Amino acid sequence: MHEAALRMGFDGPDTTRAQLSYLLETSEQPTITILVTPFGEAGFPASGQPITRATGPVPQLDTVVLDTDHGCEFLDAEAQLDNYRSVLDRMENCALEPAESRKFIEHIMQSH
Repeated sequence: MHEAALRMGFDGPDTTRAQLSYLLETSEQPTITILVTPFGEAGFPASGQPITRATGPVPQLDTVVLDTDHGCEFLDAEAQLDNYRSVLDRMENCALEPAESRKFIEHIMQSH
């Protein structure tokens, strides 16, 4: 998650704090990892749209979901998956570790 998404304030500071608190609570679930990429991180491969990668024990069944203005687009062709795996791996390499990401979110939450 890019820092910009965490700093966008919709509906006032109370709502922003509630949203950030929800992210922190959600990040405690064993199947969810939230990583934050701060402003100024060199080499961040900005995608310009939300990307969800659904994975499982059989990589050939992986799916990438792109959230676009005209709805969701599901990608499952191997070439497409390889491309998005690469993009998401590069994004992950630019992000803070999970514990650092939680602290970063807490810091932003306290400033609202």
